[in-house]
This record gives sequence, C-alpha cells and structure tokens, in this order.
Amino acid sequence: MASFSSAMAILLTLLLTFSPPCLATRRLTALYQPTEMPLTYHHGVVLQGNIPISVLWYGQFTPTQKSIISDFLLSLTQTPQSPSPSVSQWWSTINSLYLSKTSSTKFGLKNSNMLLAKQITDAKCSMGKSLSLAQIATLAAKTRAKKGGIALVLTAQDVAVEGFCMSRCGMHGTVTKTGSSGSTFIWVGNSASQCPGQCAWPFHQPIYGPQTPPLIAPNGDVGIDGMIINIGSMVAGAVTNPFGDGFFQGPKEAPLEAATACPGVYGKGAFPGYPGHLLVNPTTGASYNANGAQGRKYLLPALFDPATSSCSTLV
Repeated sequence: MASFSSAMAILLTLLLTFSPPCLATRRLTALYQPTEMPLTYHHGVVLQGNIPISVLWYGQFTPTQKSIISDFLLSLTQTPQSPSPSVSQWWSTINSLYLSKTSSTKFGLKNSNMLLAKQITDAKCSMGKSLSLAQIATLAAKTRAKKGGIALVLTAQDVAVEGFCMSRCGMHGTVTKTGSSGSTFIWVGNSASQCPGQCAWPFHQPIYGPQTPPLIAPNGDVGIDGMIINIGSMVAGAVTNPFGDGFFQGPKEAPLEAATACPGVYGKGAFPGYPGHLLVNPTTGASYNANGAQGRKYLLPALFDPATSSCSTLV
C-alpha cells in the first residue's frame, strides 16, 4: 500500500456507512522508492492472536486460481513449515519486527496467527462489474468477519473498481469498530486484463520506467501471482495498522506501512526497475522468494524494519 497525491480525494468519496479511520492503498511501481522517514508505532491497537480471515470471491475465479490464493493464506501459519525461505518465515518477521514491540498486550498476546475461516463465492457479480469503494465495503460486510478478523474481498479480472490501476492495486480499511476492537477488510483486484504493467510487475512489462524483461510467474498466472504480492502487502498493513493508529510513516490519511514502505523491493540489491536477487525454479524458470503450502512458490514484498530503517527481505 503506497502514498499518492489523490489519497485525500479518495477519502472524500466514502459514504457515512464506510468511515474507516485508515484507508491504506498499494500500487506497484518500479520507479517509486521508499522515503527515509521513520516508520513508528502510534500506540494503537494491532491485530494479535488467532486472526480469522474470511474470503469473498467476486466474479469468476477458476478452481486453480482459488487454490493458489488459499494455499498462500494457509502458508502464513503452516505447520510444519515449508522449506526455507518460507511464507511462514515472512509472516514471523511481521511478529518480530512489529507485534512484539507494541504496548498493546491484550490477553498477553505478542504474535498473530492467520486462520482461513470461510470462503464465499459471488460468481455472478451481484453488485455489477463496476464497483465503488463503498460497494467494496458492503461486500466485505457480507462476510460477517468477527471482531479482530479480516474480510478479504477479491475481484476477478473483468471487474472494475473505483481507482483500480489509476491509484491503487489494493487497499485495506475498517468494516466495523467498537472501542478498541473491530474488523478490518482488504480488497485486491486481478489486474491481468486491466493493468498488469501496474499491478502485476515484475511478472509483466512495466508501463513506466526501465523496460526490463518480465519475470516468469511462479504459479504460471500473472494476474494471480500479482494478487499474491498485493494480498501479502495488505495483510501486513491490516494487521500492524488496522485502525490508523498502529505502525506507519507519513500522514495518517495516506500512510506507508510495513510492506508499502518498500515498494518494488523483493530481494537484496533491488533498485528501480530491478526487483532484487531472487530464487529461480530450475524446472520452470519462474522467480520467487518464498516456499508455501503444497509445494507452491510465491513472490512476497520486502518488509520495512523500523529498527534499521531498511527493507528486510527473505533472500
């Protein structure tokens, strides 16, 4: 999730039924570099303990596409762990860099575990194929995510969402909030037919910047593998800054968070137009940096280390 000049305008479009204290977005770009501002803890609530995540599939997703994403979510706290480097190790970095540093010790918890709670399919697009941000929030509410949980709304490649491609590839905000607890939502869209050069880089030629050859997607689906990057980024932000007073840098209205503070960085040595040194599957030639459930491989964003003010990568 990254910061954009249009962020305030985006916030003004929200209806009273959707009034999140935090609306963080993510846009992939090879040119944007992280700022050197410190990413600090603002003493608010973070999500801890067992965090149920409920998925709403909006539009047509194939069984294979669903399994790629479901396996990723299961990989976050997979036991036993996948071979190193793994998705669960990436998630453990969230715990060590952020959750263990908080003053929020509700129930004595100091870490988080993601649990795949339920999945809902709206294949016929009950609200149409052109959605506003308010409609995304309405769809999130249909999952009936529990307090302290996350509603994950995923839209198919033929579904347009307000601001998609132009200013965001995904976002997170608040569905409900009561006191210091509530539920959050995440939305991520499949950019395969709309803007893969924006939201699925480095698996597609970038629209702007250095025109380096695209990498081979680890699961053979440019749109879905691009979604994994954005889902990972948004989950990291939703857990560490769920209500706008957790970990972030910059203005509260358009924050840079755990993953969005390191855009375009996936491995050591990254620079604009180059995602960094990655692992390569010798059989398929696909690039990745994390092993997941069912032998899957994924590309995950770097995480900002508040202690060193640098981007931490798995490889």
